[in-house]
Amino acid sequence: MKTNLKIAAAVLAVSAMALAGCSSSSSSDSSSAAASSAAPSEAASSAAPSEAASSEPAAVALKACEVTDVGGVDDKGFNQKAFKGVTDAAEQLGVEAAVLESQAETDYATNIQSFIDQGCNIVVTVGFLLGDATMEAANANPDVPFTIVDYAYGENEDGTPQITNNNVLGQVFNTDEAAFLAGYLAAGMSKTGIVGTFGGINIPPVTIFMDGFYYGVQQYNTDNGTDVKVLGWDPAKQKGLFTENFESLDDGRAFAQNLVDEGADIVMPVAGPVGLGSAALASELGTDKLMIIGVDSDQYESDTANAGVYLTSVLKNMDVTTFNAIKSVVDGTFEGGVTVGTLENEGVGLAPYHDFDAAVPAELKAQIETIKAGIIDGSVSVKG
Repeated sequence: MKTNLKIAAAVLAVSAMALAGCSSSSSSDSSSAAASSAAPSEAASSAAPSEAASSEPAAVALKACEVTDVGGVDDKGFNQKAFKGVTDAAEQLGVEAAVLESQAETDYATNIQSFIDQGCNIVVTVGFLLGDATMEAANANPDVPFTIVDYAYGENEDGTPQITNNNVLGQVFNTDEAAFLAGYLAAGMSKTGIVGTFGGINIPPVTIFMDGFYYGVQQYNTDNGTDVKVLGWDPAKQKGLFTENFESLDDGRAFAQNLVDEGADIVMPVAGPVGLGSAALASELGTDKLMIIGVDSDQYESDTANAGVYLTSVLKNMDVTTFNAIKSVVDGTFEGGVTVGTLENEGVGLAPYHDFDAAVPAELKAQIETIKAGIIDGSVSVKG
């Protein structure tokens, strides 16, 4: 759903004109930046050289700027997939793309301000942890459109809106819907009858995956008279295994090894690049000992070094929602509020089984499709 207030097209035009003198990239001690210039607009490129044409100002591409969470823009998951939405917009809409990579939480506000100073026409912030910094920047710069992945703003305790000028589009995702399917699949594919999961930090965008995974296993048990166990997460207590970071591949390896030692043969890490360490372990152990369920992007495609260990991935299609937010700025139709990705609108989903396709029984595939349809029509609850 979205609210009905809009950033005026005139404001965007002024912003675009102001951009003419701005740099396309910046850097600091704690951050790295990259930018790519887009092709000139159709109108500019097709205009015949004439006295009238030469008197018109040159078209200026709008600038879309992403501030990543820690983990970097090449994390093979969360940050990278959001930036794909930015680069897709550069390729398809002719905007200029830029990114600043946060090395620590202390970089968030600095990186956002850097892009505001550069005259960015939309600032994309990636991750729940950037919520406060984004809100402060958006309220201080009411004419700048923002979109944030994994955060939805509401009201303060006194009933006033957290975002005072409706210039932020929150992107949230019902990833528990897709993770429910992944849990069902894992329960059906486990040979030990034990599966596991762990997270990076205990925050809602992480635990929603773990909730869905847990309840998907329970649904499989109910439907098939089994007793597959889930290690690493208790949704009732909202407690489980967390590495307390999104960067350490060594932690990913260690947490997965601990779960394997307890009998798990399928593990879903919800910890960004940390999960790459789990996948590397699975490659060493062999998929008869450990299979991995990826998150955010199709990690069979992004983590090519370990592609063969991924049973599937829980997809969060923030590239599409980010692209659409940028497109609305280009079109002059940007609206603040919230957009929600679901199975029904394909904002979330389950990746193909790839190398395991032949190993997944036809009956299990059919059950998963039935469950998916039930989630979409409301007859199946993913909340347990």
